[in-house]
Amino acid sequence: MRVPAVALLVVLGLLSGFAMAQGAQPVPRIVTLAPSLTEAVCALGHCEQLVGIDRHSTWPASVQALPKVGGLEDAQIERIVTLRPSLVFLGPRSRAGERLQVLGVPVMMLDARTHAGLKRMLVKLGDSLGEPARAAELVARIDADLDAAAGRMPPALRGRTVYVEVGAGSSAASEKSFIGETVAKLGLVNVVSGELGLFPKINPEMLLRRPPDLIIGPRATLANLADRPGWSTLPAVRQRQLCLLDTERMDLLSRPGPRLGEAAQMLVECLKALPPVNSPR
Repeated sequence: MRVPAVALLVVLGLLSGFAMAQGAQPVPRIVTLAPSLTEAVCALGHCEQLVGIDRHSTWPASVQALPKVGGLEDAQIERIVTLRPSLVFLGPRSRAGERLQVLGVPVMMLDARTHAGLKRMLVKLGDSLGEPARAAELVARIDADLDAAAGRMPPALRGRTVYVEVGAGSSAASEKSFIGETVAKLGLVNVVSGELGLFPKINPEMLLRRPPDLIIGPRATLANLADRPGWSTLPAVRQRQLCLLDTERMDLLSRPGPRLGEAAQMLVECLKALPPVNSPR
């Protein structure tokens, strides 16, 4: 007789709870539902405990062979449960947390949308994995890498205004987001106010009212930037002050994880490679 899927999941959840009640100490089995959390688990030395990841996780390369269990909006609950995770790490926007808890799957929600949030996330994650010292070292290394990147910024670039696009539909990183904090650390001034939210969709006319000196974003969506109404007049476009990032570098920039300092270093390299402007501000 075929056992209904939901009933099977409940049984698996009850068995998991029974094993914990009996004091069993199984090898930790971890599922992550965000790329930044996958990267953080691996940075803390627990890549081998991962048994499932979201479909967007790509780093380190070793995780790409793991079972994929969906994404932010469509996590595959049944598949997650059959992986028998001892803990599922997910972000605050994931819809999977409540459903997994009902089925007896332990979950931990972690938020890392700012630099401070990222550091708290790494400390909390380190505590849950028994790696508090390693987490503290990781936080210190991120701070050191950010400082080093800021120290490598040419003085001529400091104080210049910047627009950072993070996805289709003119979604931008505001000054309050972790990306906004990174470019501020490098001495740049974000033209997208934090009052609009962390990653708002902006009206393209906003940039005509406050034209940026620099534009950073994915090559895939900014390749035809001059075709956007009025954008051919922007200083950044006219003077080719564009950091157009491929998928790998855009992933590095847009994930609030342990490679935050590396992302800052990458931005410095991109900005230093820009052609000199015709006339300084």
